[in-house]
Amino acid sequence: MQRVLATLSYDGARFHGYQRQPHDRSVQGEVEKALATIHKAASWPSTSSGRTDAGVHGIRQPVHFDTPLTIPEHRWPKALNSLLPDDIYVHTCRHVPQSFHARYDAVGKEYIYRLSTSSDYNVFQRHYICHNDMTLNMAAMQAAASQFVGTHDFTSFSSPKTDVVDKVRTIYLVDIAKEGDDWTFRFIGSGFLYQMVRVLMGTLLEVGSGTRQWDEIETIMAAKNRALAGKTAPAHGLYLSQVFYDEQILADYVKKFQ
Repeated sequence: MQRVLATLSYDGARFHGYQRQPHDRSVQGEVEKALATIHKAASWPSTSSGRTDAGVHGIRQPVHFDTPLTIPEHRWPKALNSLLPDDIYVHTCRHVPQSFHARYDAVGKEYIYRLSTSSDYNVFQRHYICHNDMTLNMAAMQAAASQFVGTHDFTSFSSPKTDVVDKVRTIYLVDIAKEGDDWTFRFIGSGFLYQMVRVLMGTLLEVGSGTRQWDEIETIMAAKNRALAGKTAPAHGLYLSQVFYDEQILADYVKKFQ
């Protein structure tokens, strides 16, 4: 068997998340349907670097699968894209060692959150950019974001529905950029808990709008109580940007924003 690593993008607007669902449309379900057709099988398993919520988008999502077929790696994208719906696209495929694991070998992930504070609502962006015509204090949000950087227990900033016991994660960077009314929030870390980026984002927006102070973050973190953090930001503004498998590449990338 040959292990193949595919990198794909998906528009999350019409999916009930990445993970396979018994009755609802999912990214994994569509990918595995295409793989099953290629392999002339009833089903064919795949493993991603992680799962995303309903409405969340993927820019570069790594997925691995095993195959007995001798299809050259450069032909896999065309074969898969011919069977996938138009809201999923496979960019590249490459052969990797059988020991490689898309999830467990990841050393870091980047998420991007897109926000518009324009007073003029753009209906065509409603599935891809979170819109809220609030006035935000950049300096206050940057001060709050700096409190997230480092290794911490992020219990207060993740959904209580998570079944993960160890909630310690390392955040390498939280970068906030603004161009006109368009904001980009960039989160890079060793890994993220269920809904963690959306809760961090919701908390930053409360700090930016003045309903919460930036110096509350340390107290909220120490309390390990989800009820003390901000609201969970809407899913449609969130993008899984990329996943890192090389620590040096990750470190060099983080430096670009510091």
